[in-house]
Amino acid sequence: MSKDLYNTLDLNLLRTFVVLYQEKNMRRAAERLCISQPAISKAVQRLRDHFNDEMFVRTQYGIDPTPFADQLADTVSPILDTLSLALNNSHEFDPAQLSGTIKVALSPFILSSISAELYNAILAEAPNVDVHLLSWSKSTIDELVNDEINLAVNYDIPHAPKKLACRKVTQDSLKMYLRKDHPHQEDTINIKPGFGYSIASIIVADWNSHQTIADKLMKQRGIEVKIGFRSELPSAIADVVSKTDLLFPASRFFSLDNYPQLRRVDVLIDDYSIEPDVFAYFQSKYRNEATIQWLIRLIKSIVDKR
Repeated sequence: MSKDLYNTLDLNLLRTFVVLYQEKNMRRAAERLCISQPAISKAVQRLRDHFNDEMFVRTQYGIDPTPFADQLADTVSPILDTLSLALNNSHEFDPAQLSGTIKVALSPFILSSISAELYNAILAEAPNVDVHLLSWSKSTIDELVNDEINLAVNYDIPHAPKKLACRKVTQDSLKMYLRKDHPHQEDTINIKPGFGYSIASIIVADWNSHQTIADKLMKQRGIEVKIGFRSELPSAIADVVSKTDLLFPASRFFSLDNYPQLRRVDVLIDDYSIEPDVFAYFQSKYRNEATIQWLIRLIKSIVDKR
């Protein structure tokens, strides 16, 4: 008769297993579980004996799970997530009880558009926290993975590591920004082959470091447009665009409050509109964590009004 792996298992070991699987590091797993590293080691040995599998193997960078551990984590993690959500929802979350620092990174357009409103919204409900709102940078994904920031907001990032989860917060739409006395005075710009103006382009780390969505779509349709200027700073691009005939394809969230010399018009690329989704990124292990869900709700409530 085969061994009953469920009834003979100390279920506390499953939580230890999932946390260690997520962290791939004994020290960090011990810190999350508030136990010692030797206790983690003993738990791993009990798991090995119970499942007759090595479970984790040491590497120079930490530990790697075995194929059996990968399969077990895929099965067990959603079950524990559901249990965590059920238990946490039985107690009302109160952001007023939060303390410490909340760090949120946002894409440059969204940061420039909602930073003041988001800052005030967080402090209105969590007055005891320090708020850091950061611009998404080349290090943001690593900072998420390393627990150095709580949440980050950007467009779709296909190469985001499996350790991160995401949730859609809104849908953006591409607009065109140009100086008010620009030769183009119509309310829509349709970029087709032979388009005569050069454009300015924003650099957003991890999303379009080398090529924007607009650039990709134009090339797919055989449209060659000269990139006259690129920068990571929307303010720098706005300054250049306000003094030249460059056009600036950018998010609908780009605020014109500080740039009265610019105007916004609709833009099509060969008759097609561009409406990229915007996502909140966070560590998978926090998918049911109340603070993360609260931050996402705040951000979504603000961007939905724009």
